[in-house]
Amino acid sequence: MSKDNIIVVRRKGKRGKDRHGGSWKIAYADFMTAMMAFFLVMWILTLVPKEELKEIADYFRTPLLEAVVGGKRADHTPSVVPGGEPSIIPNLYPAIGGISNEGYEQDMNRLEDLKFELETLVESDPVLSEFRPQFLLDMTQDGLRVQIIDKKNRPMFAMGSAVVQPYMRTILRSFSGLLNKMPNRLQIAGHTDAYQYASGNREYSNWELSADRANAARRELIAGGLAEDKVKRVLGLADSVSLIKDNPTAAVNRRISITVLSQQAEERIDLQNELGRAKRDLSELYDLGLEEMPTLIDADFGAPVSTP
Repeated sequence: MSKDNIIVVRRKGKRGKDRHGGSWKIAYADFMTAMMAFFLVMWILTLVPKEELKEIADYFRTPLLEAVVGGKRADHTPSVVPGGEPSIIPNLYPAIGGISNEGYEQDMNRLEDLKFELETLVESDPVLSEFRPQFLLDMTQDGLRVQIIDKKNRPMFAMGSAVVQPYMRTILRSFSGLLNKMPNRLQIAGHTDAYQYASGNREYSNWELSADRANAARRELIAGGLAEDKVKRVLGLADSVSLIKDNPTAAVNRRISITVLSQQAEERIDLQNELGRAKRDLSELYDLGLEEMPTLIDADFGAPVSTP
């Protein structure tokens, strides 16, 4: 056979095993996320008194259906899947905030009584009765809400400003005495209509205006005798919550809302603030870098502090 007719067959040899790519980074990131979630839960638990932790544990051991309809409590039954008797879902928040059912009922009764007193004051006072159509009183999940609304030809503030009109000053100062008698604290919110400034939201806008008007209302309440520490928070909501959604420019959308907070609502606000601080602190720990995190977390939870 001549050299020209030789057939050469080349077979591909087996390559070595493929090197690992970057998949380990995803697994590591998932691990760190889980650790951050764990430390966040541990942080939150440190905010709850030890004697109340059992109530929270019972809640998580209780099936939803049994918790709603009622059943034997976890420590009173040998069942593998225990129920709850009585229903503990309404009690979960009071367990965290320390408010009993009896305390909750007393608090709501006080707010109902205040609502009646305010309505009586408006009806009996010759000055306030003139403005009765501008009052809206109702019970909400946060407490008793008193809304003072604009009328087309009777605005509460000067156009486009937070200067209080004389009749609005009279209303706010008249309410101060009754509000001050309550142990509950207040939330004051300002609302505007949907008309915008020429500059839109780039400069001074309805957001600033609504906040300034809420603060102006706060000052008038204090001038009328309300204790300064009665105000829990002041909000400027612009036109984000309209009374008449189909007509956002209607005059009644311009209003001041004064909510006499229930104790439960106040506790919820405090808890939200604590959670916000915890989240911020954990974020700061993460920004410091993974090497410094264990040392700082050990210090926060009372474990021995490592030294570099």
